Amino acid sequence: MAVLNVRNLPAEVFARLRRRAAKAGRSTEAEAREILIAACREIEMRRPASDLQNLVDQLYGPAKPRRVVDSLLDARRQETAKE
Repeated sequence: MAVLNVRNLPAEVFARLRRRAAKAGRSTEAEAREILIAACREIEMRRPASDLQNLVDQLYGPAKPRRVVDSLLDARRQETAKE
């Protein structure tokens, strides 16, 4: 297992982490670990906007509604740009 040291963590952030850990019945270290695992899992689950286009193509074929697909793709591109 890898070891990660976090330096210069603001005291208030650490206090919030400690309170969050207590509510979950975990140590502060275990809570930080769970947060990092969840964040990395979330990143891996994200897919490119082209996956949405492929799904719509499979569902609707040539009869797909054009403007709906384009607006969904635009929304996904905006989300991706914010990341």
